Amino acid sequence: MSKIINTGVKLDEALHARLKALGSIKERTPHWLMRAAIEEYVEREEAYERQKQEDMERWKRYQSTGHAIPHEQVAYSSFINPYGRFDLDFDTRIPLADSFMSGS
Repeated sequence: MSKIINTGVKLDEALHARLKALGSIKERTPHWLMRAAIEEYVEREEAYERQKQEDMERWKRYQSTGHAIPHEQVAYSSFINPYGRFDLDFDTRIPLADSFMSGS
């Protein structure tokens, strides 16, 4: 188990009141809500930074090799269904894109 570190967060009265009210509605303490919010924020920002690093590595690889995935092969990414509509549930795997992204 990791060591628990106590840290303070300074809030103005209005935000503190909102936090208490939300905690009451959700049957959670303000501490629980703040911890959950901070954890979610840190996870989201870490994922963003990982993605940014991967993008930079892809860009450097492109600059050094000149290899790119043709538009026709990425036209239907995992977010665009065959009808051209945004669709998070649609998933098309592109073998060339997968091998390019893995560096194979």
